[in-house]
Amino acid sequence: MNKTELIAAIAVKADMSKKDSEKVLKAFEDVITEELVNGGKVQLVGFGTFDVADRKAREGRNPQTGETMPIPASRAPRFKVGKALKDAVNE
Repeated sequence: MNKTELIAAIAVKADMSKKDSEKVLKAFEDVITEELVNGGKVQLVGFGTFDVADRKAREGRNPQTGETMPIPASRAPRFKVGKALKDAVNE
């Protein structure tokens, strides 16, 4: 399912126009992005948690030359699946 199909599915489930469901999805994305940028997390009980993982600096290898190279520390968004979603998928 791509973004357009998701917007159409939300419109059908919520009995709203595609334009309104696109606004809802965009607002959802914006709120989660802002919260993660500010170092917070978003918990949706039963669905999952969006948060940020800190990755330490480390040594990597260039696969073509085999040379070691430094990989700088970074922050990466992640999603941890909630129990209800995991159970629904595994049924």
